[in-house]
Parts: sequence; C-alpha cells; structure tokens
Amino acid sequence: MTTPVRRRLAAAAAVTTLALSLAACSSNPSSDDASAGSGDATTSADAQVATHNEADTEFAQMMIVHHQGAIEMADLAVSKGTHPEVKALGEQISAAQQPEIEQMTEWLEAWGESAPDAMEHGGMDHGGMEMNGMDQEGAMAELESLSGTEFDQRFLELMIAHHQGAIEMSEQEIADGENSDARALARTIIDAQNAEITEMTNLHSDL
Repeated sequence: MTTPVRRRLAAAAAVTTLALSLAACSSNPSSDDASAGSGDATTSADAQVATHNEADTEFAQMMIVHHQGAIEMADLAVSKGTHPEVKALGEQISAAQQPEIEQMTEWLEAWGESAPDAMEHGGMDHGGMEMNGMDQEGAMAELESLSGTEFDQRFLELMIAHHQGAIEMSEQEIADGENSDARALARTIIDAQNAEITEMTNLHSDL
C-alpha cells in the first residue's frame, strides 16, 4: 500500500516542479530579449545624437573656426598685453572656448560631418568672422604691430567685435538649428560673450 502512495507523492512533486519552472521562464526575459532591449535603447540614443540639420553643421563648423580665432587673439593678449586685466581676460577666453571647440568637433564626428581645418578663416564667408571690417589675418597683423596700452585698447575693440560676431552666429543657430545640444551651446555662448563684452567695454574705458 505504501508504494502507490509514494508514487502519487512523487508525481505530484514533479508536477509542482514543472509548474514552477514554467512560471520562472515566463516572468524572466531571456538574455537575448534583454540584449535586444539594451540595443534598442542604444540605437535611440545614437539617433538622438545624430539628429541635426544643415544649420547645426554650419554652426559647429564656423564656430570652431571662430573660436580658434578668438584663442589666437587671446594668446597674443597674454603674451603682449600690458595691463593685468587684459592678460587675465586672454586666459579666460582661451580656457572657456577650447573645450567648446572639442565638444563641437565631437558632434561633427557623431553626425558624420567634416570638421574644418585649423585656422580655416579664409574659407569662411560669414559676417560673424569680421571685426570692424577686418578678417582674422588682418586683425592679427594689426595687433602684432602694436604694444603697450595701444595694444590693450585695440585688442579689446577687436575682441568686442569678434564676440558680437559669435553672438550673431549663435542667434542664427537658435533660429534655424535642430540639434538640442547645439542650440543649448548657442544660448551659452550668447550669455557668456555678452557678459564679456560688458567686461571689456568697462575695461576699455578705464585704460
């Protein structure tokens, strides 16, 4: 009599084990499903990064060149400037704009767009590249010829005009751009360079 009972208990236990196994399979996604979900998230993130239009590309390419010009002028101010405030301003501009160049270069790579060659000012036909009617080469040549307070004053005048060009380019990006990161950087540039224009205007008055 004990054998049939044991058989029935063993069968019941087997059924219970099978049911638990099936429940576990249905509640836990397979590794393949998990991998697929992760892949979908990565694809979505990549698509968001790559979302851009022609205005975004032009903004990044031109602002890289524009920032390179500002850094070139700023480095000259650090080496040739007479007043400590002018030297400090040059260091401030370089420190702020180099990381932005690197960021925009990374965007262009992610978008599959080409980055401009270093100091490619001659190939950029845009009002934002001019300073008081002068291009980058002309501005640098004039600054190189000056010294003392005369250099400091002219540097501030040209850098104010240079910043105004960057603001103009950034406003165009906000109006026409599609990439949210690029448009956010444009807003940052407007705020930062307006503040520096005020600083340079006050400093020029004190020289």
